[in-house]
Amino acid sequence: MIVVVEGISASGKSTWCARHGGSHVVPENGRIAGAPDRVANPTGAAAFWAERNVDRWQTALAVERATGHALCDTDPLKLHYVWCLWRIAEASERHWSLELAATRQTIADGRIGFADRYLVADTDVETARRQAMTDASRRRRNFYLHARLRPALLEWYTVLDVVLPGRVQFGLPANLPVGRAAGQRHDLAAFDAMVARLPQSK
Repeated sequence: MIVVVEGISASGKSTWCARHGGSHVVPENGRIAGAPDRVANPTGAAAFWAERNVDRWQTALAVERATGHALCDTDPLKLHYVWCLWRIAEASERHWSLELAATRQTIADGRIGFADRYLVADTDVETARRQAMTDASRRRRNFYLHARLRPALLEWYTVLDVVLPGRVQFGLPANLPVGRAAGQRHDLAAFDAMVARLPQSK
């Protein structure tokens, strides 16, 4: 079973994962040196981030095989990030289209897929801001940009819940959900249906 924990910056994802995941946690990527600039090299950036997402998915599969379940601190299939940026006019439609195409191909190839459960922190921005200010372990230089993504992020997972009902839970529960793999991890039809239901840029 692969469980994803998502939410805006400082929403409590990493704290919740550390509390409930232990050796099962697949940490988020964070900043990666050498990443192509999305503006200067959009095609290269799209391919680069699609591959980094595949890397995290493969890590999640390895943890699942070794321990029975993996807990991902942020979604390995992180296409939502560029879509959310597009929704708030911080990325162009071309950036979204290129990353969509690159990600779609990795799903078609069976190299990345949907998790079995998604736990989405719906922390409000003011609470997240207070938590960010009291967390001395991380700088969170882009907090206010990420805070602006909250409505779009919730839209993304609302649509996912329509396409794959029963997999998404809003709010972080008191305990780690138990269960087993839901199947349909590399369901390209479900991916296409989700993309078709997403709202367009504002």
